[in-house]
Parts: sequence; structure tokens; C-alpha cells
Amino acid sequence: MDTLRQYLATVPNEEHRESLESLIEWVTNSFPELKLEIKWNVPMMVNNGTFIIGFSAAAHYVSIAPETKVLYEFIERIKESGYGHTKMKFQIKWNQKIDYELLREIIERSIDFKKGSKTFWAPEQK
Repeated sequence: MDTLRQYLATVPNEEHRESLESLIEWVTNSFPELKLEIKWNVPMMVNNGTFIIGFSAAAHYVSIAPETKVLYEFIERIKESGYGHTKMKFQIKWNQKIDYELLREIIERSIDFKKGSKTFWAPEQK
């Protein structure tokens, strides 16, 4: 799988597919310096060769995965937004509203956190 189109074709629900495509378009329009790449069969945003954030579709939600350190910096706000989470990602149910301001702050923090990084993943995730 090499393109966003190919990834989106794997999302069986048309509404979910459109929602995910819209979310990724928002990120690419809001952060034109980020490059969309498909890695490990999921869409990821990359900056200067380093991971910033990834997205994946599940039956009941979209998963959003920043670096773990950044995730935990925002975990209370993620919970306050009513989103689920695991150790490495947070989940927005398809019927929940996306808090774009929170997402913007997470991405901005991720870019800052990875500034000057020479590795794809943060060292604590190797």
C-alpha cells in the first residue's frame, strides 16, 4: 500500500472513509510542511524524515497516534474531550465531534518535540 487512496479503499464504511479523508485533508492543509506517507500500512504525517502523527480507521473510531510523550502531555485534555485512549494513541468515535483545536495543539507540540530529530521514532519508542 503506497497511497492514501489505497488506504482509504480498505475502510469499508463510506461515511468513515470520508471522515478520515476529511481529517487528513485538514491536517495537510493546516500543516503544509508535513508530508503524508503510508508506513506500516497506515497514513502518517512526517516532517524532515521524522514521525509526527499517524491515523488509522477501526470499526467504531479513528485512532490518532502522536509520539507517546506528546500523547501523555495532552492525556487529560483528551479525556476531557470524551475520547478513548490506549498507551500509544487516542480514539475518536465516528459519531464524536473532532476537537480540531486540540488536534492542532498536539501536532504543533509534536513538530516542536521532534525538531532536529535524526530518527523516525522518538528514542523512547525504539
